Amino acid sequence: MLDGVNVALGVTGSIAAVKTVELAHELRRQGASVRALMTDSARGIIHPWALEYATERDVVTEITGRVEHVDLCGREGWADVLLIAPATANTVGKIAGAVDDTPVTTAATTALGADVPIVIAPAMHEPMYDHPGVLDAIDRVESWGVEFVDPRIEERKAKIATEAAIVTAVARATTPDSLADTSIVITSGATSETIDPIRVLTNRASGATGEAIARACHIRGADVTLVHDGPDVHYAEVIETESAAEMLAAVDTASNDADALVSAAAIADYTVQEASAKLRSGEARTLELEPTPKLLDSVRQAHPELPMVGFKAETTSDDKSLFEAATALRDRVDLSFVVANDATVMGEAETRAILVDREAGSVNDCEVVEGSKVYLGDRIADRLVTELD
Repeated sequence: MLDGVNVALGVTGSIAAVKTVELAHELRRQGASVRALMTDSARGIIHPWALEYATERDVVTEITGRVEHVDLCGREGWADVLLIAPATANTVGKIAGAVDDTPVTTAATTALGADVPIVIAPAMHEPMYDHPGVLDAIDRVESWGVEFVDPRIEERKAKIATEAAIVTAVARATTPDSLADTSIVITSGATSETIDPIRVLTNRASGATGEAIARACHIRGADVTLVHDGPDVHYAEVIETESAAEMLAAVDTASNDADALVSAAAIADYTVQEASAKLRSGEARTLELEPTPKLLDSVRQAHPELPMVGFKAETTSDDKSLFEAATALRDRVDLSFVVANDATVMGEAETRAILVDREAGSVNDCEVVEGSKVYLGDRIADRLVTELD
């Protein structure tokens, strides 16, 4: 996600500074190189040696004659992005007023003047975050193009955002916004058909692929709507649905303003008549299954011009059979491309998929993606860039 990205990590005097060692490790796990700067207040909370260990680089604790701020964040500087995490109310106010009295604020002023992207993750007590002056400072700095990662409001504190949210914001700040001004609807995970108040019919889909696609599209600048039976995520507007019928209704409405639809969910093919009370156990029982409407077919009928991407899972590892099933789906619904894979990848971190586009006449014409589902999400997002260009 951050391969080859140079991150200048500014650490200020919030107690959340204790989390920056793991944050630096996570940035590096995602492929980034990291160099840290610290304020005096931050050094009272975490020792510079901890960040030196985490980054394997010297830590800037003062600005000297070597003009470290220019070396890192100047026009010809090392950093691709300045990440300030955590950022105190004091630091945000200083950045808004161009006050340069710490290595972090001096680097921020330099980065703003040099058009180096800046990402800020605030952390403070909630009353400080709600102070009109702090909110004004955030608004002012945001108006300059700085990206803020909203804190988590818990226990009357504006706690620093999760590592995942911060890393995603850094990726978005350093990735070309090739999907800017687009709205993409993505379905993800499994649906569940209610049998009785306790039991459901469902499947093994984890939602990892759909979430990876949503995140990859967000990183490229898209406005993403994620339709799934899952929690809110930091990179998309979530519409929570459970059944196939609920998902179809949500997607149909969301597609009115969409530029593309990616249907990655494993949507139930059958539903049942819901029992009003728990069905007794310990005896044989027959469930009468009724087919559900096909989401892609229904959306295509309602939105004939909408670019759409479908998924096709089969219980076969034979590429020719996968290609034929994907081609039939592509041609029936007029899809931009189909992602075909063996159903055994459900719930796994790794995947193998065949991307069958409009021009593919045989499996030899197709791109085969092998690796993590995050990587597959990136490849699908890149394909969408070409499709919507």
